[in-house]
Amino acid sequence: MHDRKAFLCVRVALWILLICVTSNVGIAAQSGQAPTPGLPHASTPAPPTAPVQAISGSISGTVVDQSGALVANVKITLTVQGLTSKREALSDSDGYFLFADVIPGPFQLAFSAPGFATVKQSGILQDGEHYLAPQVALVVARADIDVDVSESAAQVAEDEIKLEEKQRVLGFIPNFYVSYIPKAAPLPPRLKFQLAWKSIINPYTFGITGGIAGIEQAENSFSGYGQGAQGYAKRYGAAYADLVTGTLIGGAILPSLLKQDPRYFYKGTGSRKSRVLYAIAMSVICKGDNGHWQPDYSGILGGLAAGGISNLYYPEQNRNGVTLTFENALIGIAGGVGSNLLQEFVVRRFTPHLPPQDPPKP
Repeated sequence: MHDRKAFLCVRVALWILLICVTSNVGIAAQSGQAPTPGLPHASTPAPPTAPVQAISGSISGTVVDQSGALVANVKITLTVQGLTSKREALSDSDGYFLFADVIPGPFQLAFSAPGFATVKQSGILQDGEHYLAPQVALVVARADIDVDVSESAAQVAEDEIKLEEKQRVLGFIPNFYVSYIPKAAPLPPRLKFQLAWKSIINPYTFGITGGIAGIEQAENSFSGYGQGAQGYAKRYGAAYADLVTGTLIGGAILPSLLKQDPRYFYKGTGSRKSRVLYAIAMSVICKGDNGHWQPDYSGILGGLAAGGISNLYYPEQNRNGVTLTFENALIGIAGGVGSNLLQEFVVRRFTPHLPPQDPPKP
């Protein structure tokens, strides 16, 4: 459907223009006024200083044994100076742990597990910092260790999603469906629906939908809707319905049923060519909840389902039955390629407060 293809191109162009226009934000932010010559500084009262609001950060790291093998189910206790309460987390199957929403200041981590000696580690968390703790090596006392990571994986996923929900390009554009943690914990169905819901009701989503409807009205796309306020309202409703059905089906319902992860996993390493090929491939493959790469049945079938549903509310003269459904699915895949390329090469540099990436393994 050429109208939807035109909209897709305009939407991607708007993203690129938005980033280009705001690429030098903050250059003119320094506008302090110099003191007037001839006046003693002592005669000018100092303005009151506003209290500085502390910005919470996060603490993450990995736990290994003396041989360098990753250790799961290690209990990590976080104690922050000035707080009487303590927080606990368990390392996942990759030995990874994460504490989100930690107030800045001195802190101490204590690592304990059956068969290992307790290890303590101290540090200082700065405002808004994502602190990557030095790798912790536990001393093994005995080898009979029970490993049960189901609960810890869900807990780690919960903390990781809290960080992803703070990812906003330029500080205000939501960017929930990308993970900058290479070995992110799999999402349980509840978190998949949570991400989809927050994406659907985000104010930015309503604004983008309004822009789409305005472009379609100006080009008289879907002429069966007519013009005027009524025509705009119908185009707005159809565009929002497209987004809702695509997000719910392809980002929550099918990923939950098929046990697939709907997020894009940022690569960030390797040659430019390898990263381009990776971004393109991620439009048709995804990571399963088991950690293995597999065809993105959720995204592809979700696009087909959303395209089929759109035949119910688009004007009759703009419906092409099966053709429309498959055109919309192909447009969705092409849009995914463009979005992934932006995520891989552009978006990250304009997104503040990102979690640290794990160092590459030798």
